Amino acid sequence: MKILFPAHTSGAAETRRLGRTVAKQLRAGDVVGLYGNLGAGKTVFAQGLCEGLGLAAEQVTSPTFSILHEYEGGTWPVYHFDAYRIEKPDEFFDLGYEEYFFGNGVCIIEWAERIEPLLPPKTLRFRMKHETENERSIHFDGIAP
Repeated sequence: MKILFPAHTSGAAETRRLGRTVAKQLRAGDVVGLYGNLGAGKTVFAQGLCEGLGLAAEQVTSPTFSILHEYEGGTWPVYHFDAYRIEKPDEFFDLGYEEYFFGNGVCIIEWAERIEPLLPPKTLRFRMKHETENERSIHFDGIAP
């Protein structure tokens, strides 16, 4: 990543803009893990990533109840996962996650810590923290070995 991290954003617009900037460096097959508590900005960052990949931000919503949203029409297909409701990584097997993680699109996973053992080694990890009502800190942990 050519962006300096840690990054600090003030409000949803800045968090979304940072996501758009990061998206310019993504390629088909990339997996992006988003970490952080409720309200940390994961979905807003995901909206920015999707916008940067040619999708409309308003079509990007948290897939908390469905676990997966698929978006077509951008640079590549985007597979947006939300692992919040996953209690054990084994539950993710039923989704056929390997098709997505090792496919031709970009995967974005909110609550990635819940399925950490299943993430590919080259997952791009972003850790987000809710600092104040509007401020977020975002750390890029890079690619795990």
